[in-house]
This record gives sequence, C-alpha cells and structure tokens, in this order.
Amino acid sequence: MNAGSADRPQDPQKEAAPDEEAASDEAAITVDEKDEKDDESEHERRFGKPGPPFDRRAPFLFGLLLGLGLLTAYAAGNLLTTMGSVILQVVVSLFIASGINPMVVFLQKRGLPRPWAVLTVIFGVLGALALFFVALVPVISDQVAKISANVPDWTEELQRNERIQQLNEDYQILDKVQEYVASGDFVSTAFGGALGVGLAVLNVLVTAFIVTVLTLYFIASYDRTKHAIYQLAPASRRDRVTKLGDRVFDGIGGYVSGAFVVALCAGLSTLVLLFAIGMGEYAVALAFVVMITDVIPMIGATIGAVIVCAITFATTDLKTGIIAVVFYVAYQQFENYVVYPRVMSRAVDIPGVITVIAALIGASLLGVVGALLAIPAAAAVLMLVREVFVRAQDER
Repeated sequence: MNAGSADRPQDPQKEAAPDEEAASDEAAITVDEKDEKDDESEHERRFGKPGPPFDRRAPFLFGLLLGLGLLTAYAAGNLLTTMGSVILQVVVSLFIASGINPMVVFLQKRGLPRPWAVLTVIFGVLGALALFFVALVPVISDQVAKISANVPDWTEELQRNERIQQLNEDYQILDKVQEYVASGDFVSTAFGGALGVGLAVLNVLVTAFIVTVLTLYFIASYDRTKHAIYQLAPASRRDRVTKLGDRVFDGIGGYVSGAFVVALCAGLSTLVLLFAIGMGEYAVALAFVVMITDVIPMIGATIGAVIVCAITFATTDLKTGIIAVVFYVAYQQFENYVVYPRVMSRAVDIPGVITVIAALIGASLLGVVGALLAIPAAAAVLMLVREVFVRAQDER
C-alpha cells in the first residue's frame, strides 16, 4: 500500500495553487507600484520634480545649521536668565515642600490618609505663620526699635574706650565718619538708601508670599509632581530613576527639616541665655536673629553669636559679656559634634570638605540661598555618582 500510495499522481490543481497565489501577490504589488508611480507623476506635474537631497557635509549647510544652533542656544540662555528669579522661587518652594513632607509621612504612618494629612500640615503651617506675625512680629519690631534707639549711646561708649580713642588718633576713623555724615552727599545717599531698603522689603514680602503659595501647591501635589518628573525618563530606566529620585527627595526633605530643628535649638538656647543674664527686653528679637542666621552653613552660627555678644557687651558689664562669649563657644561645639550629627545623620551623607566647597560655590552663585541649597544638592549629586557612575565602573 505504501508503494501504491507513493506512485499515486498528485492533484495538479493543488500543485498549481501556490503558484497562483504568488502570481496574484505579484500582480497586486505591481498594481500598487503602478498606483504609487501614477501619484508621483501627478505630484511632479503639479509641483515639479524634487531635486537631490542636500549634502549635510556641505560647508554652507553645515555653517547654517551651526549658526541656527548657536542662536537657539543664545536665546535659551537669555530666556533662562530672564526667568532666573522665577526658577529660583520654584526650586526653593520645592525644597521647602520636601522639608514639610516628612510631617505628612509621619501623620500617614499614624493612620491618617494622605489628603487629610496634607490638609492638617497645610493648616498647621498657615497657623504657625499667623501666630508668628500676630504674636512675635510686634515684639520683635519693638525690641529692634529699642536696639536701634540705643545705638548712639553704644557708639558714645565706644568713643570713651581707650583703645578706640587710640585708633581714632592714629587713623581718624570717627572723624571721617562724622565728616561723611555731615556732608551733603550723605543726605542724598540716605534718601536713596531708604528708598532702596523700602523696595527691598517689598520685594522680600512678595517673594515670601509667592514661595509660600508655591510650597502649599507642591506639598498638596507632592507625589504627582515627583511622578511627572519621573515620567521624563525612558520606560526601561524609569524604575531605577524613581528609586534614585525618591532617595534624593528624601535626603532633601531630611536636610531641610533637620536644618530647621538645629536652628530652632540655637534660637531657644539663646532665648534662655538672654533671660538668664538679664537681657529679656531684647531676648525674642536676638533669639530670632540667631535662629535665622544659624540656617546659613558654616558661618551662620558665628554671625548670630557675634551679634548677641556685641550687644551684650554694649548693654551690660564685662562679666556678662564674657558669660555670653563662653556660652556660645561651648554651644557651637555642642551643636557641631552632638546636635548636627544626630539630626543630619539620616539626611545627608557627605564629607566635610565637600560641604565646605559646595557651600562656597552656592554662595558665590546665589548668595545665602545658594549656600542653603548647595549642601543637599551636593549630597544628591554625590549619591548619584556613587550609585550610577561608580557602580557602572565597578561592573566593567
């Protein structure tokens, strides 16, 4: 049966079927090509036959594209320069929102849903600002006015000092100051300076309002903002970018909240010191100054201590001034080696020399704000270098 089946002739229609299908496909392709050629010929009759493509290596075309690229880069640079203040406000608001977010996470861990946690934190921040302006601003303003009114008396006290008198005899410092004040140029400078100070105060208030509003928006849409940033990464790398980005944002939030805690400790310690040594009439204002200056990396704590010690020497006796100096020397050591490491140990992992370099670079670029943002930015860059570049080098 196998031989018979092998000798059985095949059906010629089955053998011809594949050939017919191939022929029909070729005929269909031929018809499509003919239609395309007809379309191209019709297009050429209406608009003309296109010439050969430009040679991208041609000097003229290369120079034209290079010039357009330079003009585009120049326009983009001017645009960024014009928008510099707005970009800075957005960055500062995002940093502050990252610092407030740990409080939202804390409430979430206690069982509060995130919308209610965000709402609670927002009302808490607004309440704290309202309490500050209603309760503390009048006290600070009154104490600052008292300090300003006592400045002439303190200047006279300095003039009675033998060392100051000797310096005045050698270099005529006080005489030059008095001559400058008595000259007509001082009057115009003073009025111009007063106008400039008024505009600066107005600018600070407007900037503070904008930053506050942006911060509230960012904290309300914190997760959506991060997700939108992560969506810019390719899908194949989005998971890794998300994890690294979360670590960066957590580090920034930890640093901002930690800096606030450290500054608050410095302000409260100053408040206790001033009440203890009998300077309660200036305590709140000077404690607020110390808290603000303590946020500045490296030199902020020293600036606040110098201001308080100078006023202490001018308003009290030598013994009280020495007590203030000893207190700040001891407290700065306690802050540098106990408070700061404990608060910042989980926020930033950055060597001391990089901290100093980052703060100097940030201060040279953006002033005090740059110095504040430089340390968490440097910590984020160092973490990315360790996790991306160094790890890639180790795997080679």
